[in-house]
Amino acid sequence: MTQHRSFPPFPFTHRLGLALPIFQGPMTGADTPALAAAVSSAGGLGQLGCGMRSPAAMREAAAEVRRLTDQPFGMNLFVLETPRPDDATLRAALERLAPLYAEYGLEPAVPAQWCEDFAAQFEALVEARPAVASFTFGILDAAQVERLHAAGCVVVGTATTVAEARAWAAVGADAVCASGVEAGGHRGTFLQVGRAGSAAPGGPSLADFAASQVGTLALVPQCVDAVRIPVIAAGGIMNGRGIAAALALGAQGVQMGTAFLVCPESGIGSAYRAALARAGDTDTRLTRVFSGRPARGIVNATMDRLAACEASVPAYPVQNALMGPLRRAAAAQGRADGVALWAGQGVAAARPLPAAELVGLLAQEWAQAVAPPAH
Repeated sequence: MTQHRSFPPFPFTHRLGLALPIFQGPMTGADTPALAAAVSSAGGLGQLGCGMRSPAAMREAAAEVRRLTDQPFGMNLFVLETPRPDDATLRAALERLAPLYAEYGLEPAVPAQWCEDFAAQFEALVEARPAVASFTFGILDAAQVERLHAAGCVVVGTATTVAEARAWAAVGADAVCASGVEAGGHRGTFLQVGRAGSAAPGGPSLADFAASQVGTLALVPQCVDAVRIPVIAAGGIMNGRGIAAALALGAQGVQMGTAFLVCPESGIGSAYRAALARAGDTDTRLTRVFSGRPARGIVNATMDRLAACEASVPAYPVQNALMGPLRRAAAAQGRADGVALWAGQGVAAARPLPAAELVGLLAQEWAQAVAPPAH
């Protein structure tokens, strides 16, 4: 593990045996065992985004991280039920996408599966026993949390509202990741929003995603005040000053996705990487067109082309599966205009450094940010 100057201890990161309160965001489809291992070896917590990994792929990825490092790491899952879309929904979705399929020389077709089976993924997660098991898109029940505890895992739930943070605390989670609207990729919203921000029964609706677009600066201190478990801040944190600010708000750690997305160890293609390098501070938007769930990414031609049907596309994971062949074809052809370019609002500040070097730089910047001013 890389040695760093002594920082004030945080109970949560001390519990995990981390030198630094820096968590690499799990980026499904873009992270790699090499990235996770590099961050963990450098003193932070590397994580594998396993939402779209099969149970076998989860086991393989976890084994590879352990081959590369003996330090703690995390694994993240999407809490999902396998959907059963009706024929009319599928026909409309395929008709909507037919021109795009034709453009890439593809035939519209219903995929063999909409998503991985969450129950099977959960069993693979328990078997893998990562130091941290984190979740988004939904919430576990108390019995599932207890199973992970019995396997030696620390459980972290994603929250986009105070009500969601309270819900995770109520089922026994060890910490909550407060994800501000600045964050890249999918919104983790899972509760309907009632009056005065309270939780309402049922799952999320489009209105809930809009109401849950709370910024990191507002969300983190409210979650810290609302729950007794540690809070990890996520969204728009790109450097040591951002780390210092999040910790000053009461967080015990920060989760950084876009900052690590540009590292050479990430699994993104050349077109995606070039788009990240070109992106400015106002180039990202929230969209449903690529996956059916609001997600933040760099605006491209596909996002613009499907903008008119934003509210009509089927919910995740149906739209995500239908768009999969298009995304893969675009990536293979080096066309960033057809790739889901997930990135946060801080993308223009991303630095394409090797992951270990970036962690070291972040630690140095954090130290400088909290140092007393020179007289």
